[in-house]
Amino acid sequence: MADRNEARGGETLSRKIEEALETCRPALRADGGDIELVRVTDDGIAEVRFTGECKTCSLSIMTLRAGVERVVMRHAPEIRRVESVP
Repeated sequence: MADRNEARGGETLSRKIEEALETCRPALRADGGDIELVRVTDDGIAEVRFTGECKTCSLSIMTLRAGVERVVMRHAPEIRRVESVP
Protein backbone atom coordinates (compact mmCIF):
# COMPACT_ATOMS: atom_id res chain seq x y z
CA MET A 1 0.00 0.00 0.00
CA ALA A 2 2.97 2.34 0.44
CA ASP A 3 3.48 2.60 -3.32
CA ARG A 4 -0.20 3.37 -3.84
CA ASN A 5 -0.07 6.16 -1.27
CA GLU A 6 3.01 7.75 -2.76
CA ALA A 7 2.23 11.25 -4.05
CA ARG A 8 4.21 13.87 -5.96
CA GLY A 9 7.49 14.89 -4.43
CA GLY A 10 7.68 11.81 -2.22
CA GLU A 11 4.98 13.04 0.14
CA THR A 12 2.68 10.22 1.23
CA LEU A 13 -1.08 10.42 1.08
CA SER A 14 -1.28 9.82 4.83
CA ARG A 15 1.03 12.77 5.42
CA LYS A 16 -1.16 15.04 3.28
CA ILE A 17 -4.20 13.97 5.29
CA GLU A 18 -2.37 14.56 8.58
CA GLU A 19 -1.47 18.08 7.40
CA ALA A 20 -5.13 18.71 6.60
CA LEU A 21 -6.21 17.45 10.02
CA GLU A 22 -3.63 19.72 11.64
CA THR A 23 -5.46 22.72 10.17
CA CYS A 24 -8.73 21.47 11.70
CA ARG A 25 -7.34 20.74 15.15
CA PRO A 26 -7.33 24.25 16.66
CA ALA A 27 -11.12 24.55 16.29
CA LEU A 28 -11.70 21.02 17.58
CA ARG A 29 -9.36 21.51 20.53
CA ALA A 30 -11.05 24.80 21.41
CA ASP A 31 -14.17 22.74 22.06
CA GLY A 32 -12.31 20.06 24.04
CA GLY A 33 -11.92 17.52 21.26
CA ASP A 34 -9.54 16.30 18.61
CA ILE A 35 -9.35 14.02 15.57
CA GLU A 36 -6.96 11.29 14.48
CA LEU A 37 -6.38 9.45 11.22
CA VAL A 38 -7.13 5.75 11.64
CA ARG A 39 -6.36 4.52 8.12
CA VAL A 40 -6.75 5.13 4.41
CA THR A 41 -8.55 2.38 2.53
CA ASP A 42 -7.54 1.16 -0.92
CA ASP A 43 -10.67 2.73 -2.38
CA GLY A 44 -9.81 6.26 -1.22
CA ILE A 45 -11.72 6.49 2.05
CA ALA A 46 -9.98 8.27 4.93
CA GLU A 47 -11.17 6.85 8.23
CA VAL A 48 -10.86 9.22 11.18
CA ARG A 49 -11.75 9.04 14.85
CA PHE A 50 -13.07 11.95 16.89
CA THR A 51 -11.78 12.08 20.46
CA GLY A 52 -12.61 14.05 23.58
CA GLU A 53 -15.78 16.15 23.48
CA CYS A 54 -16.03 15.68 19.70
CA LYS A 55 -16.62 11.97 20.22
CA THR A 56 -20.08 12.52 21.70
CA CYS A 57 -20.99 15.86 20.11
CA SER A 58 -24.30 15.84 18.24
CA LEU A 59 -22.80 18.16 15.61
CA SER A 60 -19.79 15.97 14.83
CA ILE A 61 -21.30 14.72 11.54
CA MET A 62 -21.68 18.33 10.37
CA THR A 63 -18.12 19.05 11.46
CA LEU A 64 -16.98 15.99 9.53
CA ARG A 65 -18.83 16.79 6.28
CA ALA A 66 -18.71 20.59 6.16
CA GLY A 67 -15.29 21.03 7.72
CA VAL A 68 -12.94 18.09 7.98
CA GLU A 69 -13.90 16.32 4.74
CA ARG A 70 -13.61 19.50 2.66
CA VAL A 71 -10.20 20.36 4.10
CA VAL A 72 -8.91 16.80 3.64
CA MET A 73 -10.14 16.60 0.04
CA ARG A 74 -8.53 19.96 -0.74
CA HIS A 75 -5.18 18.74 0.62
CA ALA A 76 -5.49 15.23 -0.81
CA PRO A 77 -7.71 15.14 -3.92
CA GLU A 78 -7.12 11.37 -4.14
CA ILE A 79 -9.51 10.96 -1.20
CA ARG A 80 -13.11 10.29 -2.22
CA ARG A 81 -14.69 10.49 1.23
CA VAL A 82 -13.89 10.89 4.92
CA GLU A 83 -15.69 8.61 7.38
CA SER A 84 -15.79 8.66 11.16
CA VAL A 85 -15.13 5.33 12.88
CA PRO A 86 -15.50 4.46 16.56
